Amino acid sequence: MMRAIGLMSGTSLDGIDVALIETDGEGLRVTRGHNGRIEPLGPTLCRDYAEEDRALLRRALDDAVAITRRTERPGCLRAAEDLVTRRHAEAVEAFLAENRLSPGEIDLVGFHGQTVIHRPAEGLTVQIGDGAALSRRLGIPVVSDLRQADVAAGGQGAPLVPVFHRALARASGFTGDLAVLNIGGVANVTLIAGSDDLVAFDTGPGNALVDDWVKERTGQGFDAGGRLAAAGRPDEALLAWLLVHPFFTRRPPKSLDRNAFSHRVVGQLPTEDGAATLTAFTVRAIARALDFADALPPRWIVAGGGAKNDEMLRLLRHHLRTEVMRADEVGWSSAFLEAQAFAYLAVRSLKGLPLTVPSTTGVREPVTGGVLARP
Repeated sequence: MMRAIGLMSGTSLDGIDVALIETDGEGLRVTRGHNGRIEPLGPTLCRDYAEEDRALLRRALDDAVAITRRTERPGCLRAAEDLVTRRHAEAVEAFLAENRLSPGEIDLVGFHGQTVIHRPAEGLTVQIGDGAALSRRLGIPVVSDLRQADVAAGGQGAPLVPVFHRALARASGFTGDLAVLNIGGVANVTLIAGSDDLVAFDTGPGNALVDDWVKERTGQGFDAGGRLAAAGRPDEALLAWLLVHPFFTRRPPKSLDRNAFSHRVVGQLPTEDGAATLTAFTVRAIARALDFADALPPRWIVAGGGAKNDEMLRLLRHHLRTEVMRADEVGWSSAFLEAQAFAYLAVRSLKGLPLTVPSTTGVREPVTGGVLARP
């Protein structure tokens, strides 16, 4: 077993998640509580971006539209890449200090970086962040650029976490059909048939649209608990129009860029109604995932920022009409599951194991990925 740290900074731009796990790239080292559930896989830390950091990253997202080759860094992207690398280094250093660990006690770091553009149809996916510079500063080997090999081999480059979802399901002893739903800036689902077969894809917007809307209207970073959405009424005509977008009828595998949809579609609505409409849009897009399932999974496990949104969970239970649980309820981590996944993927990369398969990204054959940098 290797001790690996995973780092994740999602499209919500809220901050950096750090998580430590022990894995051989296939199984996970777990302990069980008295109730039989697995205990947390390891220590975690969340380090928020400062508001000026978020402002730079938002400008970087705008400037990234001009990218035509993945090595280009137009506008403020070079400064943003330096910032991302520096903030991730600071986050790992704070994590190590908090947990009284030395760099020599960590075998590997999985560094996702910050996605600024994702256009797999054009063979283009860019996550800014310098893995080699991060490795030199930390004194720990770093695996980064985990999406590119899949895209180069004809895949969508997303979602990457399904193999980790499967490892978690096996470690938890789950059998039978299961859906694992991650609601970050973009939402994605992994459908696990039995304990092995995987189908995975992005379902549509996650928290990004409602976060952008709430930020614009109230100055807050997100709709805490979904309270604004719960107080509003969704615009059904607008929802019907949004859901005829061809993305939702396209068969998986498929993935979505954060900016494929805009919160400005609800610009004429009151604040609460806009939040209700965008939250309902996320949920109904997720429900459309059932169009591509062989059977209705009897259990859905929800992770990501959306797991904190009570209104989103209420709507999911209404539309899916099955058991919907937060990841924490089964011993998983709602908040840090993706960071844990990138630790797991880094070890798989180091060992040359597949990160993606045809049924998760549409890649032609199982493919590994990632770029290793040593200090």
